[in-house]
Amino acid sequence: MKFSKLILLSFILIYSAIAVQIHAEPFILVIDAGHGGKDPGAVNGKAQEKSINLNVALRAGKLIEENCKDVKVIYTRKTDVFVELSKRADIANKANADMFISIHTNAAKSTSAYGAETFLLGVEENRTSANFNVAIEENKAILYESDYETTYAGYDPNSPESQIIFEFMQNEHQKESLKMASIVQNSLINNAKRHNRGVHQAGFLVLWRSAMPSILIELGFISNSTDMKYMTSQKGVEELSQSIYKAFNEYLEESRKSQNKTTNIAIDNNKENDNSSAKENPVFKVQFLTSKSVLGKKDNRLKNLSNVSYYKDNGLYKYTCGDTSSYEEILATRKEVSKRYKDAFIVAFINGKRISIDEAKRVIEKKLK
Repeated sequence: MKFSKLILLSFILIYSAIAVQIHAEPFILVIDAGHGGKDPGAVNGKAQEKSINLNVALRAGKLIEENCKDVKVIYTRKTDVFVELSKRADIANKANADMFISIHTNAAKSTSAYGAETFLLGVEENRTSANFNVAIEENKAILYESDYETTYAGYDPNSPESQIIFEFMQNEHQKESLKMASIVQNSLINNAKRHNRGVHQAGFLVLWRSAMPSILIELGFISNSTDMKYMTSQKGVEELSQSIYKAFNEYLEESRKSQNKTTNIAIDNNKENDNSSAKENPVFKVQFLTSKSVLGKKDNRLKNLSNVSYYKDNGLYKYTCGDTSSYEEILATRKEVSKRYKDAFIVAFINGKRISIDEAKRVIEKKLK
């Protein structure tokens, strides 16, 4: 009886340690203040988009830093400097960020256009010329870059035909991006009392390069006198920043509730994975994907792959497919998987523990003698 209690206590302690480790990993948020330096963005008199964007970005970031636990905020710029669009996304990618928020200010030829809208990457079926033009105008920031033709694979912001590259864009983070965009848009309506221009998809280069859920917020129209006065006022900056902070906090809380549910599933699945690999003979698998969280069984990235499992290493979930003691078979599997995941590679396990390929081969050869 004492022995059973000891085992139960040990399990609880191990479970708690895993939970603490997962919770301790900070959520990394990158806030991008659009334009800057030699690129003023949209302008109306003395009012410049780059300044509005920066004021809101810094204030929203500060609110998040002060009120959201275990969140690390990274800024693409904190001063009036020019940062290339590709480098903004690189900052987020190198930080392995969980969310990218780009803050902008809209403009239109008609001074009657007003209100806030939020975008995610893509092309809408019922696209409008207005949404199309918003992306083109924001993408013109690359004209301030020295070699934008090479950097952006021939994309020309002055050519509507260049937008065709976004027709075939498949963003694996679209679901989370849409979720965040919707929460932000609702917050801007309810908290900052902005006119609702909706959530849309469009081809923004800064979002195209970001390898995580990403959105772009258009706070209002600098070309509209009422919107401009509001966005350049202390009251406007505070309300817009509060709206973004509250939206992010809501998204974060929902994500953590979902993560807690996923963690329980992950522990059960780990038992299954350990059992599948817990053989005296080494097994070879093909590692093809690394994720910061457990993927759902119906995730498109796992479709049409056999014997999919994962192991946890340094807080990351590393996905594998295939399960064989034949090195020739795993080579054939890797060849097939590489058609979808070009960086896929072979890994080996024995009794659920990862070992080197050479060690696995030696053990197999020894058993055959």
